[in-house]
Amino acid sequence: MLAVLSPGQGSQKPGFLAPWLQLPGAADRLRWWSALAGVDLIHLGTEAGAEEIKDTARTQPLLVAAAMLAAGHLPMANVGLVAGHSVGELGAAALAGVLPAEAAIALAGVRGREMAAACALEPTGMSAVLGGDPDEVVATIEKHGLYPANRNGAGQVVAAGSLTALAEFAAAPPAKARVIALAVAGAFHTPYMAPAETALGALAGGVTVHDPARTLLSNLDGTAVGDGAEMLRRLVSQVTAPVRWDLCMAALRERGVTAIIELPPAGTLAGLVKRELKGEGAPEIVTLNTPDDLPAARDLIARHGAPLTVSATAPAAPEGGAR
Repeated sequence: MLAVLSPGQGSQKPGFLAPWLQLPGAADRLRWWSALAGVDLIHLGTEAGAEEIKDTARTQPLLVAAAMLAAGHLPMANVGLVAGHSVGELGAAALAGVLPAEAAIALAGVRGREMAAACALEPTGMSAVLGGDPDEVVATIEKHGLYPANRNGAGQVVAAGSLTALAEFAAAPPAKARVIALAVAGAFHTPYMAPAETALGALAGGVTVHDPARTLLSNLDGTAVGDGAEMLRRLVSQVTAPVRWDLCMAALRERGVTAIIELPPAGTLAGLVKRELKGEGAPEIVTLNTPDDLPAARDLIARHGAPLTVSATAPAAPEGGAR
């Protein structure tokens, strides 16, 4: 089985979208999606500097747009499984046929703006915890009044909460663990984001969804969600819920995934998979960063993918998708 993964915030790099603008129709699609997202996706993906694309309100729709733009050049009908990390889950849901592309972009725009606004309400942040016993790390995080916002596997947990509590945590870290403060605007995937969840839920009520056309893993618990309405509910609640990428990777192993394509900007999720799913049976991985990587990605799908039977009510890919 082959899986396509959509990365989350923090994976962006200045100019990473520029090579994709050379493909026919790419600029037109991005202009349309820019209108829906309320940000200039072409500027952000080609000319904007690191500081500008670090802005949550800009980054989130940019990442969703990049993933869908690249996936539109893959034979997605032969892809059996999709998953996304954090905001990348919106892109994955669109590629699974749960959301129209336009809905994914609009939701990402609102999600980014409202999470940025929630970050401004009080000083919060996030710190990566590398190493240590995972259970002990989580227990220590919670002892300090913080939240394990991301459990990424491969020896990485992200703590989130007030800056004061994060500083105290860093001064007394768990045994054999290293704490690194992250350059983020606030405590994502924690109750601090409750206003953003409310705003996103108000918009999601008007979105028409379909059941997934392929296996779609959820960040909530790593399970495959087969109901479109349930997936939409999870996409909304994900704003305040921890990202359990460790469980998603466990599901990749349990389902016998033999090959993985990470959509642009690729590298972060591929690195986690390489460290977690190593040894015998480790999946073959292609990081899709530029159109030059498309032949390798298509070859991987040809060797590891399988045709799907797609119901009439569940489109195989977002509008402007696989070809």
